[in-house]
Amino acid sequence: MRVTVAEDSVLVRDGIVGVLTRFSHTVVGAVGDAPALLAAVRADRPDLVLTDVRMPAGPESGLRAAVELRRADPGLPVLVLSQVVAPVAAEELLDTGDGAGIGYLLKDRVADVAGFVAAVERVGAGGTVLDPEVVARLVRRRRDPVARLSPREREVLDLMAQGLSNAEVAAALVVSDAAVNKHVRSVFTKLDLPADVPGHRRVLAVLAWLRSAG
Repeated sequence: MRVTVAEDSVLVRDGIVGVLTRFSHTVVGAVGDAPALLAAVRADRPDLVLTDVRMPAGPESGLRAAVELRRADPGLPVLVLSQVVAPVAAEELLDTGDGAGIGYLLKDRVADVAGFVAAVERVGAGGTVLDPEVVARLVRRRRDPVARLSPREREVLDLMAQGLSNAEVAAALVVSDAAVNKHVRSVFTKLDLPADVPGHRRVLAVLAWLRSAG
């Protein structure tokens, strides 16, 4: 396979390149940040992208770049490596291309070279390789609908739980009423509370928040 590697640590990056080369794969690009990864993929059109989650542009910049690449080309196989689980971005990645050709491995779980290369090849062939901890975190997220909310939406819901009106929430967050209305609608959508749901949606949203907090 032709592989593009993105990893900000030069030693780790060179090690990955060496391993892939030893197993007869061609590394067409080896870069150290997310913007360079996007440019390299556009230029080289690899068969697979292997990227670290955390790079200089931000704590999840490599994973965000992977999501962007998959949205542009859902058939592009992507394997991400990480020290920790980033469940929100991981879920976004899995939602691209029907989840095929995706891998997410924690670095300390890559126990041997042969297993690592096998995971690379499985993803490159359209398979899915997920670390067990990633699976566990995603299952917990799907069980808790509040976990779907963005940080700003959680702030809005927190203030709603304190009894604030939309106008009072806007004043507390120093944003416009329109912005708060948009966030509230998004909260209702993500908590599966359509307009015709029985009961007061605002109360039901706050109940969901209390269950999550408890």
